[in-house]
Amino acid sequence: MSTHEDAEQHHDAQDHGSPTGDSGHEGHGGHENHQGHGDHAGHFRRLFWIMLALAVPTVALSPSFADLLGYAPPSGTAWIPAVLGTVIYAWGGWPFLSGGLSELRSRAPGMMLLIGMAITVAFLASAGATLGLIPADLEYWWELALLVVIMLLGHWIEMRSLAQTASALDSLASLLPDQAERVGSDGEVETIDPGELAEGDIVVVRPGGRVPADGEVTDGRAHMDESMITGESAPVTRGEGETVVAGTVATDSGLRVRITAVGEQTALAGIQRMVAEAQSTSTQVQRLADRAAAWLFWFALAAALVTAIVWLLTGDPGQALVRVITVLVIACPHALGLAIPLVVSISTERAARAGILVKDRLALERARTVDTVLFDKTGTLTMGEPAVQDITGTDDTDAEAVLRWAAAAEADSEHPLARAIVREAQRRRIRPPQASDFASEPGTGVSATVEDRKVRVGGPGLLEEIGAHPVPQAQEWSARGHTVLHVVLDGTVVGALALADEIRAESRQAVEDLHAEGVSVVMVTGDAQAVADAVAEELGIDQVFAQVRPENKNAKVRELQQQGRVVAMVGDGVNDAPALAEADVGIAIGAGTDVAAASAGVILAGDDPRSVLQVLRLSRTSYRTMVQNLWWASGYNLAAVPLAAGVLAPIGFVMPMAVGALLMSASTVVVALNALRLRRLDLTS
Repeated sequence: MSTHEDAEQHHDAQDHGSPTGDSGHEGHGGHENHQGHGDHAGHFRRLFWIMLALAVPTVALSPSFADLLGYAPPSGTAWIPAVLGTVIYAWGGWPFLSGGLSELRSRAPGMMLLIGMAITVAFLASAGATLGLIPADLEYWWELALLVVIMLLGHWIEMRSLAQTASALDSLASLLPDQAERVGSDGEVETIDPGELAEGDIVVVRPGGRVPADGEVTDGRAHMDESMITGESAPVTRGEGETVVAGTVATDSGLRVRITAVGEQTALAGIQRMVAEAQSTSTQVQRLADRAAAWLFWFALAAALVTAIVWLLTGDPGQALVRVITVLVIACPHALGLAIPLVVSISTERAARAGILVKDRLALERARTVDTVLFDKTGTLTMGEPAVQDITGTDDTDAEAVLRWAAAAEADSEHPLARAIVREAQRRRIRPPQASDFASEPGTGVSATVEDRKVRVGGPGLLEEIGAHPVPQAQEWSARGHTVLHVVLDGTVVGALALADEIRAESRQAVEDLHAEGVSVVMVTGDAQAVADAVAEELGIDQVFAQVRPENKNAKVRELQQQGRVVAMVGDGVNDAPALAEADVGIAIGAGTDVAAASAGVILAGDDPRSVLQVLRLSRTSYRTMVQNLWWASGYNLAAVPLAAGVLAPIGFVMPMAVGALLMSASTVVVALNALRLRRLDLTS
């Protein structure tokens, strides 16, 4: 919580918010303070060791402590505990005193005010006893010293935990190279700062080097490590005409890239903004924690007043003072202020490292209740482009020869089906011969001369024109929703190819994993029913909506919601925008370079549908951790306050003030350690 910034005396008092308001959590949840956490950890460490060194003689020479252990301090040392205790109060206690004053000014009393009140009461009582203004047995310099030291220790451990929580923003920022190599107008390469790049510049990315800004490859081909952006560990091949993103690494060969976006316009900057916004979003659990913290403050104050009255009525003002201080310390909802923001910070960072960009924390929080995932088919469960699914030849021609003829004839065509045939030939390492006299014939297909033979590739119109019958497999392929192209050589059908939108290799596993978690899987598509049913059957999808126009997909989301389902819609973030907005949780997939998918609460930088289950797991685990922290922090306070007040005094148990401070700090550390477990969360299992 930002109250810890009071450790630096020059910090603006407005930074020291209360746990009862959003501003009080920005130190844990907001991106701007991650570096500050490291600074605060060092400050509290130094302050702790200095105060510990001062506390040793303060405690040892304190008359009340010496009397407690039955020894006499050396003569002439009575003033030392008072002097050192005053230094400890003013210097070591300053973070708590300034934080308390800030809370008073903002009219949002909280934990820092409670701590400040506790050490102030201890200081005034001890000073009064030393000066002879009140009974000498109310001197508690040693208690004051231990209280401040223990509180500083707790803050140091807390700040160190926060500093060790590697910030997603820091790690994203570090992805950019320190230098860029720009090609000048004269062809010479100059080394410049990446910030000097402008759109249209050509840069050289050497093997093992990082891309300095978003751009388009103009020369070269390389395997790109995009794991820092998409979460996908396998390198992706990028060649001429394809897009590369700032921060990605050319692993094996060099590239020349034309810059298309710089600075705040890059995908990396968009991801940074999104992570920052998500980390500062107040969730429903956070608002519950805020209310609990506010109530706990007044609970602590009321408990302190009741404690003072009861102990004064027993005729023991010394114990009344000690009990009041202990109640004020142990009742501080300090752990509560850390309980939720630290989980938000770590889970958002953990998500970003897995290629999951949380745009709306509330969407991630709702994801834990999802029982139905609605996938858009094209580009989500499938690749969004056709691929050759099957090939058959006639009696005299084998499948490889059919593909060879077809690829040769289609080589000069830009049609998606033609590109799919050429890619399949390349995949099978088939070198098609050179074609000539290429012609595209609307309604029938293409034709070309290959090795002095007339090759034609086309659909039903081609067969009708030459009066030929389809191959026997054609009817089965068509029934499965595949596009069937026949290959005709010198007027004779020699074979056929079946093409369809290629199903992603990860889609089957994604559906199986969701089923294993008890989540229903539904698919929506604009394709014909036969095509949709074929994909659904292959993947094991529970329900299919086919022939649905993009603007009507949101109606299908509502239909599922009206059945009492909690729906997560997964689409490409562009034509699925209405459905993404309608769903309980909108998840845009494959948006690594389009972080402006405004309708989605969660954006998957990669295109692996298995990441959807990772979103659900992260939601469930982070929510469970928040609730655990909330129960621990609140329950601890409610249980510990009566003990601090001395409710067990009749049976001889009275909690020492220093033990109260130690327990209060321990509760904060427990909450921090519980949140830090998220860093080791395996989202894939």
